[in-house]
Amino acid sequence: MQSESSVGRLTRKDFLKMGGGALAGAYAMGGLAGCGGGSAGGPTELTLWAWLPDMQAQVDMFEKAHKNIKVKLVNAGQGEDEYQKLRTALKAGSGAPDVVHMEFQYIPTFKQIDGLADISEYGANDYKSDYAPWTWAQVSEGDAVYAMPWDSGPMALLYRKDVFDEYGIEVPTTWEQFAQEAEKLHKANPKFYLADFTPEDGGWLTGLMWQAGARPFEVEGTKVAINMDDPAVKKLAEYWGDLVERGVVATDPGFTNDWYRSLAKGTYATWPTAAWGPVFLEGVAGESKGKWRAAPLPQWEEGARESANWGGSTLAVTTQSEYAEEAAQLAIWLTNDPAPTKLYTTKQFLFPVLNDLLDSPEFKNRKSQFFGGQAVNSVFVEASKNVDTGFEFSPFQDYVYAQMSEQFGAAASGDTEFAQVPENLQEKVTNYAKQQGFKVS
Repeated sequence: MQSESSVGRLTRKDFLKMGGGALAGAYAMGGLAGCGGGSAGGPTELTLWAWLPDMQAQVDMFEKAHKNIKVKLVNAGQGEDEYQKLRTALKAGSGAPDVVHMEFQYIPTFKQIDGLADISEYGANDYKSDYAPWTWAQVSEGDAVYAMPWDSGPMALLYRKDVFDEYGIEVPTTWEQFAQEAEKLHKANPKFYLADFTPEDGGWLTGLMWQAGARPFEVEGTKVAINMDDPAVKKLAEYWGDLVERGVVATDPGFTNDWYRSLAKGTYATWPTAAWGPVFLEGVAGESKGKWRAAPLPQWEEGARESANWGGSTLAVTTQSEYAEEAAQLAIWLTNDPAPTKLYTTKQFLFPVLNDLLDSPEFKNRKSQFFGGQAVNSVFVEASKNVDTGFEFSPFQDYVYAQMSEQFGAAASGDTEFAQVPENLQEKVTNYAKQQGFKVS
């Protein structure tokens, strides 16, 4: 499976890579850099793998505050490119960094192969209350802590106010109303759709499942409960299947030039997306400035306030680090100290995970001219507070994403029924888990 940075598509990670000007060449691609070492009588030297652009500024801040620690920043690739190098190093027994940039959904995978150190013994739990509760749930198990939350992607609905006004569309508060408005818009203008269903993006589909109440995995060591066909997944599949079959939503591939143009022109009048979506949209659909607004995700039950997450990442200490305590200091400081964490939100436009930043009037009430002067961050801050903490990823999430893309894609193209997708996923994922040696219930 390809990572989020798929060939030929500009995705969130690609956009971050280019953000702030000519950042693509900001750092050379790293090979399998070794763990940090310490020269005799000198400071400890750590290696940090991270793909965030312009991060050297935050690393310099850390070194200034920690005279006894030097940090070598390496861009070992984005997403799967980096993960593959990390797998290779862990299998070889050497070559892994001290600290590694890792998305939330890959924590169980690398924890399963004993690649991530438990940093609770270095005081990580002292910072638990500083973070949005759902983000801490993603990096911890009991008292053990396997990474520090860094950025996130709570989900909301971006919509075209100009299109809504022209065709008398109301901002939907429920998914039932969303379906009604989708039919109304497409009937009024067959060239327009309320949304585009993009089955190739497993992260997006997972976020929608999460919000619908799905809990597809429960993991305890090598024991995995798999529920890819639970009622919430069935509900989601049948809902989008109905919209697709009636032709009131598009089924175009996401993150392509045509997809960007359709967002810019208003052909897709909404985008259910994550907190990184507003800045991303501004970069790929700049000519639609002032026409967009943000609202909470539609709900499955009237009056509910459920959200979910799509994207976001952490900093984790690897089990190969010879300086785990200093590496933990680096991961904790870079994700918790006010100076670097505030800079992430203003320079690299990450969406924060720290409660102090989420509740900061400066961040929450910042107005966006691209969104007609709306304080868009406030919508996503509220969404972050309503992400359920009980969702778990599998230890083989890359395979799950690949199967979600394949099965939902087949349904969208008419090769199978949407109602069959959950059963197919359950069978495929269960068989794979057993082949990998997991005890499945």
